[in-house]
Amino acid sequence: MNKFDRQSHSADIQALPDDIAEELSRLPSEVLSVDDAPSIAPPVPLSQDEVRTIVISLMLTMFLAALDQTIVATALPTIGRQFQDVSNLSWVITAYLLASTAVAPVFGTLSDIYGRKAMIITSLSLFVAGSVLCAIAPNMPMLILARGLQGLGGGGIMPVVQTVISDVVSPRERGQYQAYFSSVWMVGGILGPVIGGVFAEHLHWSMIFWINLPLTAAALVLLLPNMKKIPVFHRKRKVDWLGGVLLMASAVVFMLVLTWGGSRYPWLSPTVLAMVGGAVALAVSFVWHARRADEPFLPLKMLTGSVAPFALTAGGCGLGAITGLTVQLPLYYEQVYHLSASEAGLALIPLAAVSTCGAAIAGRTMARAKHYKRVAIIGTSWAALCGLALTLTTLPLWGLLTLMAAFALGLGTTFPVCVVSLQNSVARPQVGTITGAMNFFRSLMSSFTVAAFAAILLIALGIDVPLAGEHHVAGSVAIPTDDMRHAFRYVFGAATALMTTAALCLIAMEERPLAGPSAKQPVEMAE
Repeated sequence: MNKFDRQSHSADIQALPDDIAEELSRLPSEVLSVDDAPSIAPPVPLSQDEVRTIVISLMLTMFLAALDQTIVATALPTIGRQFQDVSNLSWVITAYLLASTAVAPVFGTLSDIYGRKAMIITSLSLFVAGSVLCAIAPNMPMLILARGLQGLGGGGIMPVVQTVISDVVSPRERGQYQAYFSSVWMVGGILGPVIGGVFAEHLHWSMIFWINLPLTAAALVLLLPNMKKIPVFHRKRKVDWLGGVLLMASAVVFMLVLTWGGSRYPWLSPTVLAMVGGAVALAVSFVWHARRADEPFLPLKMLTGSVAPFALTAGGCGLGAITGLTVQLPLYYEQVYHLSASEAGLALIPLAAVSTCGAAIAGRTMARAKHYKRVAIIGTSWAALCGLALTLTTLPLWGLLTLMAAFALGLGTTFPVCVVSLQNSVARPQVGTITGAMNFFRSLMSSFTVAAFAAILLIALGIDVPLAGEHHVAGSVAIPTDDMRHAFRYVFGAATALMTTAALCLIAMEERPLAGPSAKQPVEMAE
């Protein structure tokens, strides 16, 4: 650590309340290095009203990104009929997911170099431009390209929003706010298909894109006046564009493998194997370059240590489990309990809604408890036990929904603990980078889990099964109820394994002190 960094950390520690400053001063000197320093939270010159305004604007911004991941699904049949092209409909969703996943680490890193304001404006501008082009697209190819552009903006929203929160709220309080954002993400995901269906049926499908303009304008009106008051922690440095391109390219190819493998091409086909080889080659090239670059795009050292690898894995397992179940459970509800497609969608609400309750419990616990990770260890262990019960028992619908809600309650505790622990493990100028990397790995894990759960069902049933957005054709698939129950036991078993892995990672993860109000002090801003 150079002289400037030592002085900066010393000043930050002195600015903290006495109890926290004393606790941080006892940490080993290497913990406060540039690569490993916990986020020190000096007093933020923002009033409670200003913080609330910023949080509301950020929640609205994140709602945009969450909404556009699912709002298109129910409008796809209408879009396909208008453009007389149903063979490429899946690309309307895939293009967005590919672009948003690939750019998540890019926006996170660039926010550490050029600042949060520049990146939030850039991401929202790309998002709005893509939305307008989607709304006026004259044909399917243009719509797909416009969705890719929209995905570039949407992929930048999540990491930048989470990074801005880290700038205005201390680590101890941050878990509560992360729970609020988890709620917004779940609500957006649930409302998306409903709003998309209403617009497509009663107005015009282009309204699902035009609605983004007033929402974005409202978010910017609330956010921009307060951005200049937010503390500045970014550090100008040279951008490692080659490293960023290699990372994005490897992610895109890997996502295409997960998207096409087992559906468009057999898993062992020459095309898929060649793409796997290409993804591995690009990833190896990225690692080779990052080890030799003076200032790599994503410092590999940041992903090592006693916090980052465990928090990344636990968070990825949690999001992967809930995403994989959300995609596959409608098929289970339709085939085993004979629900309609709309009823199967409603049956997913307990999984999504109760997980946000778990996140809220964990967030409030972090604001008050010294050993904050215990709530997540208990939660993930509880989720693993619920998953085991789902694997071993046959339940009526009400019993299944109750047990799924209990599973989701434990699973939800993972997210705020992992996010805050990651941000608390690096120096302030690297919070955006680690947040972008977290969103990147979570997206990859979600895609991998969806593909893995589908492969499990394929092996267990011996036939191809419909995936997300295709459950309306499930009735044409002749699958005996007992066979479906038996096959889904392997899916529930895989979800149990994911939550067990998350629990073990949280146990192994170092629990570093969180800066902010002590456990004895009330957290006023969250009230």
